[in-house]
Amino acid sequence: MPGFGNFDRRTALRGGAAAAASVALTSALAGTSSAQPVASGSSSIVTGYRELQTGIDRPSAERTAALANLDRVAKAYHDSMTVGEGPLWKDLPLGPGSDFTTSMYARLRAIAVNWGTPGGALAGDPTVLARIKGALELLYTSDQYSEKTAEIGNWYTYEIGIPLYLLHILATVADELTQDELAKYLKPVLKFSGNPNLRTNNPSVVETGANRADKSTISVVSGAMLGDAERIKRGVAAFTDVEGGGAASVIAKLHRAAGDGFHTDGSFLQHDSVPYPGHYGIILLTAVASAIHVTKGTEFELPADVRDAAYALVADTFAPFVYAGALMEPVRGRFLSRQGESAHDIGHQLTGAVVLLARSASGKRKEELGGLAAKWITEDTFAPYLEIPDPERFAPGPDLVGIPGIEFAQELLATKVRATPTVATHRVFGQQDRMVHITEGWSASLGVASTRIARYESINSMNLHGWYVGDGSLYLFLPKAKGHFTDAYWPTVDPLLLPGTTTKSGPTPKLESVPLTGKDHCGGVRWDARHGAHALDFVSQDGTLTAKKSWFFTPSGVVCLGAGITDSSGDRIRTTIENRNLGENGTGVLLADGHLVGGSESLRRKRWLHLERVGGYVLLDDAEVTALREDRTGTWRDIDKGANTKGTTVPYTRRYQKLVIEHGEKPSNATYAYAVLPTASVVQTIASAWSWRVRSNTATVQAVRLWDATLLANFFAAGSVDEVSVSGPASVALGRTGNGWQLAVSDPTQRQEVVRVTVRRKTFEVPVKDAFGATQTVRI
Repeated sequence: MPGFGNFDRRTALRGGAAAAASVALTSALAGTSSAQPVASGSSSIVTGYRELQTGIDRPSAERTAALANLDRVAKAYHDSMTVGEGPLWKDLPLGPGSDFTTSMYARLRAIAVNWGTPGGALAGDPTVLARIKGALELLYTSDQYSEKTAEIGNWYTYEIGIPLYLLHILATVADELTQDELAKYLKPVLKFSGNPNLRTNNPSVVETGANRADKSTISVVSGAMLGDAERIKRGVAAFTDVEGGGAASVIAKLHRAAGDGFHTDGSFLQHDSVPYPGHYGIILLTAVASAIHVTKGTEFELPADVRDAAYALVADTFAPFVYAGALMEPVRGRFLSRQGESAHDIGHQLTGAVVLLARSASGKRKEELGGLAAKWITEDTFAPYLEIPDPERFAPGPDLVGIPGIEFAQELLATKVRATPTVATHRVFGQQDRMVHITEGWSASLGVASTRIARYESINSMNLHGWYVGDGSLYLFLPKAKGHFTDAYWPTVDPLLLPGTTTKSGPTPKLESVPLTGKDHCGGVRWDARHGAHALDFVSQDGTLTAKKSWFFTPSGVVCLGAGITDSSGDRIRTTIENRNLGENGTGVLLADGHLVGGSESLRRKRWLHLERVGGYVLLDDAEVTALREDRTGTWRDIDKGANTKGTTVPYTRRYQKLVIEHGEKPSNATYAYAVLPTASVVQTIASAWSWRVRSNTATVQAVRLWDATLLANFFAAGSVDEVSVSGPASVALGRTGNGWQLAVSDPTQRQEVVRVTVRRKTFEVPVKDAFGATQTVRI
């Protein structure tokens, strides 16, 4: 089965198919030889966990279609499986430290879940059940995963990855196993995930974030299968780190920059310096939602304050970064390179987690959660949530684990819950160096880095072309291109010319794991829900190229300024205005000052450009712009060679429209100035000249004044522009509100105690210590 060996972690909710039968474990547990007293809530926990794999048997046309897809894949895995002394599948060899062990359990999981699904092609088949049991025994006795197995390679495989898949399988077939068999297959889980608070292969490491949440879930579910009340309790307590005094609680909010977990401004980080609401944060939320679901009504139920905190996280941390049901690229870390986890795939997992949370919530929280889920389901027309796509749609495999998600979502939608409307929002997440700008028609976000937050993450042979994703990438999310980043974007885009970045034409820097920059100036100011400014003191990874970069966000578009662009390497220096994925054989007329632009053309002294179905671009200085339309071919394997994540070698070709400003070789204090106007028509593009004026574009201050006289400014040092002077680095907004004049200030360096701002000869001392880049407002 080429193309199906690549599974992701989106399991706890969208888990295979649906066994309607409840788990009758009480008698089985009570009749075992185990000396451990039987926990009264065990049966209910395992029943709940089975539901997360196999659903609730709620009939619908969508469920039928999804089941047919699961049937096809599970049958193919079953038919190609050999249960004997050799490997289960020829392409997945057995052996210590095998890179393929996770895939073995993932495939077996698909078979087991289909076996447990009412109406499934393999449902209830005793021969299939016997083969599942035989496969479990082989994997155990061959020490592929047993208490005798040694951790070789990635610790995660043994302590989290395999245990989760194994628990999915065991929960599905638990009624058909003796308690001794369950206990035997859970021995390695007890060995590798015995203490959910600590890393087994290095007990000095306290588990945090998503890893802690996963281990807590493993402890709860495995404890329930064993009837071990103390193990269940320890798993529940680990969510809030009771043993560690709450220091590593998965729901506690940190009031500091960087560090794993949630932060007071809504940020979420994993691996200390990587913004991860778009993967690990969702894994964590999924684990908490699962634990709430399986323990509900039992003596082990998660405390009410923990449940309430989990509900609140959805709107605060995750919802701002969802567009049309997909997660935005700047918060997806290295997983943007993973073929089996597109922005829409991980968006589906978030939606599933929120639907599950809504099932357990009540009152306004239930309405809020249900409304967000309904919004994402309704808006995601590119990858509909209620459809399990064809195996080739998000190659290398379909979302095999979607039936419970479909059933729970349809149950929610049947209540006629009102979808949450899109509301204009400009929000700065200083503790993870991220921002988001949301309008009713389009949204935007930036990929930036600092001394606090990594340029990119490239570990486990993933994100192999990620050199510049954190160097000022401007990501635009448009209503007519909801699948822009999912549609083979990352394997085919020119990674040296990402929109918004200023880069060199020379060799790419060496990939590092989580490289920081040498500059702490990264952040911005929020003026109101529709306006804000963001700044980056940029230095290339090799240190030869520097620039001061600013983005000014408005309802109609983004004004982009660059100054102080200096390089000593001798390479050509370019700033990319646009690098738009037009799709396979894509079309779209490009106009420059009203004239049609062909394949490759040098554009001099043009005032505006317009790309059909995308929007307009206004050139605010005399830049030399190269327009190039080209077809690019790449494979997912080019950017992800991970043992359990690697992409296929299938070539994809996509057409791109590039717009690039040429700065030449060895520029000194070069500049650029342009505006990006998403969804704008030609007429709106031309008319936009009245929307703002550039007031300064130097290495000290970059500023624009809006049509209503509001000033947005980024200061990289003490300086002045118009009527405003500052004492040091700052982002500043000044304008009128309904209550008179107001000043908004932030410290993008996150190092100052006070920023002194002088406006019309009156000085204000704005305290910014421990604000972590948050906007401070002053009435003047």
